[in-house]
Amino acid sequence: MALAASALIQCCAGSSYCFGVYSPALKASQRYDQSALDAVAFFKDVGANAGVLSGLLAAWAPWGRRRPWLVLLAGALLCVAGYLPMWLAVAGVAPAPLPLMCLYMLLAAQAQTFFNTADVVSAVENFPDRRGTVIGIMKAGLSGAILVQIYRTLHIDPSSFILMLAVLPTAVTLVLMYFVDVHNPNERYNKKFLDAFSLIAVTVAGYLMILIICGQIFSISSAVQSICFVVLLILVMSPIAVALKFQTPHEESISEQRTGLLREEVAEDSENATSSTALGGSDQDLSAGKENLNVLQAMCKLNFWLLFLAMACGMGSGLATVNNISQIGGSLGYTTKETSTLVSLWSIWNFSGRFGAGFISDHFLRQRGIGRPFFIGVTLLIMSAGHAIISSGLPASLYIGSVLIGMCYGCQWALMPSITSEIFGLNHFGTIFNMVAVASPVGSYILSVRIVGYIYDIESPPDEQSCNKEVL
Repeated sequence: MALAASALIQCCAGSSYCFGVYSPALKASQRYDQSALDAVAFFKDVGANAGVLSGLLAAWAPWGRRRPWLVLLAGALLCVAGYLPMWLAVAGVAPAPLPLMCLYMLLAAQAQTFFNTADVVSAVENFPDRRGTVIGIMKAGLSGAILVQIYRTLHIDPSSFILMLAVLPTAVTLVLMYFVDVHNPNERYNKKFLDAFSLIAVTVAGYLMILIICGQIFSISSAVQSICFVVLLILVMSPIAVALKFQTPHEESISEQRTGLLREEVAEDSENATSSTALGGSDQDLSAGKENLNVLQAMCKLNFWLLFLAMACGMGSGLATVNNISQIGGSLGYTTKETSTLVSLWSIWNFSGRFGAGFISDHFLRQRGIGRPFFIGVTLLIMSAGHAIISSGLPASLYIGSVLIGMCYGCQWALMPSITSEIFGLNHFGTIFNMVAVASPVGSYILSVRIVGYIYDIESPPDEQSCNKEVL
């Protein structure tokens, strides 16, 4: 039940990926130029990625036991504290200067790290030998597309959408947080349980992609849109049914499950010999993982800074793209509906990368002995090609480039936590992987605020705060 509750919370936890939907309203209502808007986006990136506090709270074990629900409760409070005053400012009730707006965005985005840390850490500890797969499920990145579908179904304006971001994730978390817990590490699980969750995740992603594409091509009535949303809601809630089924198995299937578990144990024992030196082909890395380093010890290792640099380049450039996708689309002649569609599709490509990288890296690690750092290098190369395609300005270049960048960005979010847990251990996993994630806003600040925003403002006409295809 813990995995199902975590998955449902994650379905509403990615509100930071919806920034492209309401950023035009935020910019217009507060009369920001592009550099000011990018400053707000930078604080969003800092809050959404600098999860050291959530990692420390997740590692806190009063009375000898960790309490993931405390981390989730803190995240729910931060979500309300950030998005509610932001909505009041955009609605004109309580205008806020730029520094205060940045603080609101920081708090709202920081809630996401508390949700992610509680869900990911508990999932990795419950399924340590399938960490790539469960991280791919937990950090699927579909929540942005789900939230946008709710936005379109309700036909609300962007300011009301900000209010929805304050209420919905908080309510879902408060209802489900007590079900998120770490089970007995010696307790075996049925692999079919994870397979069912993986199938649900792929089904939801495919269904969302169909909805998004059909919404772009056809004119869908409100009634049909409501029916499609009900189907999506049923798919999103289906993990609860899967969890209940595997928690209360029928008596006649118990012996079959035990036989299957014994077979899995034998297969895993034989695979361990193959994958013992898979992480970079070094026994030193493996021994480091067994040491269970704390965050200060990890920061003294070269592996930490190599991973940090790779994430600053990869995640930073990915955030620079998604934060400015509305402005990039407008400058290339895309309509508001098309850029909103790109934001939704970004979540789909993001999911494809996160889930695919987790599953594929697990397979190659266990079967071929190929470490996950190899896949980091591959994704960085493909991401560079995606940026080059967007910069060309050719027809449909933003669609093609965003697909490549979104998938590779998602891959890195699945690979980085897995690599962190394998190198530095699980005792301080939440704190260390959130410290590595700080590389994301660092890279985003350099690439988005200092480069993209600066160039955009230079190219804009003197009397305007935006540029378009005709002006260019």
